[in-house]
Amino acid sequence: THGPPTQVNAHPHLGGHGEVVVVHNGVIENYMGLKEQLISRGYDFVSATDTEVVSHLIAYHLDRLRSVERPDDEPPHEILVEAVQAAVAELRGTYGLVVLFRDYPDVMIAARLGSPLVVGVGDKEHFVASDASPLAGYTDRIVYLADHQLAVITAEQLRVRHRDRGHVKHDVRVLDIDSNAVTLDAQYDHFMLKEIFEQPQSLRDAMRGRLCKDNATAIFGGLNLSPQQLRRVNRVLLTACGTSWHAALVGEYLIEEFARLPVEVEYASELRYRNPPVDHDTILFSITQSGETADTLAAQREMKRKGHPTLAICNVVGSTIAQEADGGVYLHAGPEIGVASTKAYTSQLAVLTMLALYFGRLRHLSYGAGRRIIQALEELPNRVEEALDSYDEVKRVAEKYHACENFLYLGRQYNFPTALEGALKLKEISYIHAEGYPAAEMKHGPIALVDENTPSVFIMPHGLVYEKVMANLEEIKARGGPIIAVVGKDDTQVPELADDVIRIPQVEDFLQPIVSIIPLQLLAYQIAVLRGCDVDKPRNLAKSVTVE
Repeated sequence: THGPPTQVNAHPHLGGHGEVVVVHNGVIENYMGLKEQLISRGYDFVSATDTEVVSHLIAYHLDRLRSVERPDDEPPHEILVEAVQAAVAELRGTYGLVVLFRDYPDVMIAARLGSPLVVGVGDKEHFVASDASPLAGYTDRIVYLADHQLAVITAEQLRVRHRDRGHVKHDVRVLDIDSNAVTLDAQYDHFMLKEIFEQPQSLRDAMRGRLCKDNATAIFGGLNLSPQQLRRVNRVLLTACGTSWHAALVGEYLIEEFARLPVEVEYASELRYRNPPVDHDTILFSITQSGETADTLAAQREMKRKGHPTLAICNVVGSTIAQEADGGVYLHAGPEIGVASTKAYTSQLAVLTMLALYFGRLRHLSYGAGRRIIQALEELPNRVEEALDSYDEVKRVAEKYHACENFLYLGRQYNFPTALEGALKLKEISYIHAEGYPAAEMKHGPIALVDENTPSVFIMPHGLVYEKVMANLEEIKARGGPIIAVVGKDDTQVPELADDVIRIPQVEDFLQPIVSIIPLQLLAYQIAVLRGCDVDKPRNLAKSVTVE
């Protein structure tokens, strides 16, 4: 977050004369003032990072503590703990720290405030990571550190201390981490492609045990709110960032249509600093793959502080957002390694569909309508498998357009968020400028960008607004813009107008976002491959955004 990505700015960073080594995730907000103090004390800086301030600050306090007489019966490594505690007490901001010491090679200290940190417990070995996923294959026993906690770690022992309460008991959780999920199969070149093709199964896992045909509703065991409490809800607030925000937009359509409840979708980074009028019967859903997104966590804390029920829709068991929410729903999508989210997104949409069904059945939604929704959901994984069959056609389209530098993505109603998500996927991994719009809004500005070098991707399976989108397509056609259309498998009209067509199976309107995003994920992937991009680790991006 500070300084360009160069060798000198890379972690770890040394403190003093190399006696302290620090790896850090987070942002130290007051690093400039601390840096000036340390320079005045004779410390030399070689990087432009805020982390180097932490390493020098720990070294300073270690030297200071060594200069005074220590008790003979002092516990091992106590001076190191005091040095780290004194240093972090001066920090303002967020941090997940791991500190090693040249003169004490058998110990490391981890500390956390506002940035996730977990300790993996092995057989006479310990591991530290930002979340549990990287530890798959090493251990399934995890300790989650809380804010203001510090862990003193040796090969054989883990001790946890709190800033104010001293030594605290730590719970070791045994997680179901599938090592195969974080291993790249020989048939796939990248995790992203593997995860795209895992979506039929991840959708089955998201829905397993949650559909009740007898009562034509969905079942959730972790909401921790009674049906009576949920019936009193008169407004739903969905907050998220990035791809999860696009899922929230779909959730807005679903909940308003099925449950007739007003829904508001907020960027978490904006919600936390706003003071919107929110009455006491409003419920907040925080939507996040990682469960550690800093802005989403801060927004959830702000709403909880004001007394509103908070529920998390999350993929990572034991994550901070999941633990701090009043209740929630896990996606069960399994580890997602590719930075660009794919299977977690469609699992979020499936969970939001089931939540909309659940809220709807608590209100006006009829038994018959509930049964029809359940039937459509049960068939959904098979429809996604059929959508994956479009890959060969997607490859042909990608070969034709991969050199273009601008794309428009256009959809209406349920597929407006799909247009946003399709454009984001292309931007994230291929570094092509792409914008998503409601198809009708194209007339109010974006149509000025249309030329023979700017493809427009229309998401338009048959549905309520099909004819309206067709009219928008004709406007692009009249201006000479290349058209790529994602259409239903039996569509005969669009192929007469579009330059290229990608066919998908026809599903109910409310499930179109899950099916129609599949070829757009594949298109972004294939274009990125053809452009030689690092698909799983695109530049400047991180899987879990733990800074504001």
